[in-house]
Amino acid sequence: MKIFRSIRFRLTVLYSTLLFALAGAGLGVAYVAVDRAVDPKPLTKRYEAELVKLKSDGQRVPTGTTIEVAEVQQIEGEVNLRLMQTLRDYSLIALGGLFVASLGIGWVLSGRALRPVGAIARTAREIQATDLSRRIQLAGPRDELRDLADTIDSMLDRLDHAFAAQRQLIDDASHELRSPLAIIRAHLDASLTSPEATDEERATAVATVDRATTRMSRLIEDLLATARRDADALTDTDVDVSAVAREAGEDVAPLAAGRGLRLRYGLGAGLVCIGDPDALRRAAGNLLSNAVRLSPPGAVITIATGRSRGWLWLAVADEGPGIAETDQARVFDRFWRGEKTPDPSGGRRTGLGLAIVRQIVESHGGHAAVFSRPGVGSTFVCWLPATDRTDEEPPPTVSPL
Repeated sequence: MKIFRSIRFRLTVLYSTLLFALAGAGLGVAYVAVDRAVDPKPLTKRYEAELVKLKSDGQRVPTGTTIEVAEVQQIEGEVNLRLMQTLRDYSLIALGGLFVASLGIGWVLSGRALRPVGAIARTAREIQATDLSRRIQLAGPRDELRDLADTIDSMLDRLDHAFAAQRQLIDDASHELRSPLAIIRAHLDASLTSPEATDEERATAVATVDRATTRMSRLIEDLLATARRDADALTDTDVDVSAVAREAGEDVAPLAAGRGLRLRYGLGAGLVCIGDPDALRRAAGNLLSNAVRLSPPGAVITIATGRSRGWLWLAVADEGPGIAETDQARVFDRFWRGEKTPDPSGGRRTGLGLAIVRQIVESHGGHAAVFSRPGVGSTFVCWLPATDRTDEEPPPTVSPL
């Protein structure tokens, strides 16, 4: 039966066994002590005596009645022997009753001890993957079970947050993919598959479909980069932050030159952190691509690295339109584009570039920040902990440039 395999039954047997053993040991010690103190012995020698009547003058007159008599010492031994037998019988009866009582007491005590476990189990059964809002919230003393319940509540908080972020990402990605797919479908139905469409209409439809597929490809690449970093599938090693910044700048240099932009470097030496060089290079590349896209022709884009106490920083500054103060708190959110900010390139963004930057930086134990004023430009900073960092101070809140 299930009850015999339960922890409560095993605890009951344990409590009962311990209590029964202690009580049995106590009664056994008492029995031995009394046995040695009274020296019980059976009556072995018996005598027959005739009763006589003693007259006033001292004469003894036989009555004709005989009785069995024994020595006083032997009688005391016989009495002690019967006392020990009675003590043994009542002790066995008491042990039997104590065993039954100990089972009941053990069952009640184990039930009280395991009551928090029952509350944890009930709450766990009520929790579903689609609804992680339930919490155990165990009351009572701060014992091991309370710590266990609090730990599970903390785990549920993290899971709820992670699942909510995952659902939000899926919803946002579905929304972003729906628009280009609708555009492609509309042009297929209206121009590419219509025999009445002209060559000019087909050429326009092909160009539109090409832009839509490019947008979807960029979005899928960004989503894959996000998923790879979430899965911790990358290997961390010693990374030279200045080398990462230099390589990212070289990657975007042709694109910047094609738009008439100049790259200016300000790279420090000996800036080493522990991380994934490819991921950090992608973060720097996203910041530079953002700066190239938003900077007006002839502008200068600055990429610099340095150190402030225990923090290393990689910064990218542009001369673009800037970001309003009310939007700066949302600039690293997924799929946020800042519709009020003009885009000189006229292209459509996925809204994942800066979100990927924040994700990569935070996965390295760092912090991503933006400093911007409308009409002046923006400076994006990636704060990364140095390998020799010893303090627990947060990164600075001012721009290093």
